Amino acid sequence: MQHQLESDCTGLRILAVHAHPDDESSKGAASMAAYARRGARVMVVSCTGGERGSILNPGVEENRRSHWDLAGLRHREMAGAREALGVEHRWLGFMDSGLPEGDPLPPLPWGCFAKTPLERAAAPLVRIVREFRPHVILAYDENGGYPHPDHIMAHKVAAEAWEASGDPRRYIAEGDAWEPLKLYYDRAFDVDRFKALHEALEARGMHSPFAERIARFAESEPEGAPPVSRHQTTTRIPCADCFDVRDQALKSHVSQVDPDGFFFAVSNDLQREIWPYEDYVLAASRVEANLPEYDFAEGIDYRQTPETRRGNDQTA
Repeated sequence: MQHQLESDCTGLRILAVHAHPDDESSKGAASMAAYARRGARVMVVSCTGGERGSILNPGVEENRRSHWDLAGLRHREMAGAREALGVEHRWLGFMDSGLPEGDPLPPLPWGCFAKTPLERAAAPLVRIVREFRPHVILAYDENGGYPHPDHIMAHKVAAEAWEASGDPRRYIAEGDAWEPLKLYYDRAFDVDRFKALHEALEARGMHSPFAERIARFAESEPEGAPPVSRHQTTTRIPCADCFDVRDQALKSHVSQVDPDGFFFAVSNDLQREIWPYEDYVLAASRVEANLPEYDFAEGIDYRQTPETRRGNDQTA
């Protein structure tokens, strides 16, 4: 059975919390674009500016400006991705922590996002939740999707905002309480998806870019390989109609995405045939939801939900 989203999602509000600019385009971009196209308000929050990222597109290496003004470049890239996806966007304003390398690992930089005390790091996100009033929050799992310190911290602040935003006794300076209804973890690194695409390519006699990755997954978290999420997919969002939009957003991040690289190694036509979804875990819900799901709005009467929803059983 081919599942489809509602044609009109007007009234639904979705907030996606990401660590760096470009993460929103590589994780859940087609889902966000699909809801935005159908009338939902979708907001992306970037916790950091990606100032300590590496230049990952060989075609940008010779651009001097990409080296002396990487922060400015990544802000401009984010503006392009936002426009492509049709979403709203906010910066939390924290400093990129970088990805420590070496043995032993060096300490994280002073003042970076991952070293910020949790309540200080979560406060601006709580403020955004209370202003934007999302029904749904999209976030990373406890492992950050992969264990970059900013991704793990992004999980922590999203979980804190989920718990605290509806409690008027907490973060009292950050606005009136608002209680989101559902919290999802993104599964951009879903092993089942990689296997399905890999098998489809091999069956067609085509080269698979996933062979090495699947071999690593088959081992028991070998040294140096990112841990595999222990969560099981509960929710698949049908969003194949926005795969091209996702690619456009990805290509906006010219310093981070090689247009001839991994993200574009499999045609969108094949992806639409084999895996027309993006995958998520329903991590927490304040409404009844029947699993598996094919819509973030499952169980949410967002057309009737009052414009202000207080936590702790308070009425608007």
